[in-house]
Amino acid sequence: MEARPRLLLVVVAIFVSISAVAAAVINVKNYGAHGNGVNDDTKPLMAAWKAACGSAGAATMVVPPGTYYIGPVQFHGPCKASTLTFQLQGTLKAATDLKRFGNDWIEFGWVNGLTVAGGVIDGQGAASWPFNKCPIRKDCKVLPTSVLFVNNQNTVVRDVTSVNPKFFHMALLSVKNIRMSGLKISAPSNSPNTDGIHIERSSGISIMDTHISTGDDCISIGQGNDNVDVARVQCGPGHGMSVGSLGRYSGEGDVTRVHVRDMTFTGTMNGVRIKTWENSPSKSNAAHMVFENMVMRDVQNPIIIDQKYCPYYNCEHKYVSGVTLNDIHFKNIKGTATTPVAVLLRCGVPCRGLVLQDVDLRYKGQGGTSAKCENAKAKYLGYQFPKPCP
Repeated sequence: MEARPRLLLVVVAIFVSISAVAAAVINVKNYGAHGNGVNDDTKPLMAAWKAACGSAGAATMVVPPGTYYIGPVQFHGPCKASTLTFQLQGTLKAATDLKRFGNDWIEFGWVNGLTVAGGVIDGQGAASWPFNKCPIRKDCKVLPTSVLFVNNQNTVVRDVTSVNPKFFHMALLSVKNIRMSGLKISAPSNSPNTDGIHIERSSGISIMDTHISTGDDCISIGQGNDNVDVARVQCGPGHGMSVGSLGRYSGEGDVTRVHVRDMTFTGTMNGVRIKTWENSPSKSNAAHMVFENMVMRDVQNPIIIDQKYCPYYNCEHKYVSGVTLNDIHFKNIKGTATTPVAVLLRCGVPCRGLVLQDVDLRYKGQGGTSAKCENAKAKYLGYQFPKPCP
């Protein structure tokens, strides 16, 4: 009769032990972080990450309220922790000396089951923007992206605020299965190359319920991506929602299965845009895309396909773009344009499977709204304003 109580005690002890392992909490203050915005907290944060990454079971790295001045940091795996949460309760403030940086500031890499939640990421980009020559030179030196996710799987990014990056706010590179939501991304409208979220060579991307106001593309989908889902994103100011630019470099991957829905654009340069370079060194495809339920509020170019994209003064026009566009749908897109040409479809090789359905875009100036097309044999369904291309 004494066996049961002893067995119960053993079970309880095992449960408590497992719970303790499963709930490891690593506070950066315990590793020497000051959080006063003055002392350099780079090394303490790296030490805390090492401890969290090496924990058994689930682990949480807590960055308490405060301002943490840090240079470039690499939060790399693989991690022993089964899941790892980076809980930012304060502000990460970037160093301003560009000599300290490579291509990025905060790098999360090679982690499976990572969650990044809360807090503010301040790139302090204003001091660096005058040194950005990329808008005018092809061979420019790229400034550091604020947050890079590279080679991660099963990632969650939620309720994070990013302000004033030196270059991109966030970039996804070779990432599989990431869910991003509740983000607040902002920089001045004249800040150069401050894309909100740039995606490359990734799959299973979900971006939801986010507000982006910045100086470049709110979201840019680069080469080699598959299965990208974007919904309920507020964009503006900025350059809009872009697929591309594509076709500039050799060996670029295809872009497939992109679904963008329920977005609002306010005062942006573009609404939804696909942009590819001429003179592509290799061929690729951009296919199976749906852009639907869009509201345009005073947007310069609400719908644009530009296969002669080149932002520089001197551009060669030797060959058409090597990117073939196929199965592209624009559905239920309404609002106002600030230029007379509300729909521009400029294809290189003829676009295939191009469909426009229920488009209503009104020019805010004098005169009507028009559409211009080049090598674009589109199918038109439902209501169309402006009048479709002949």
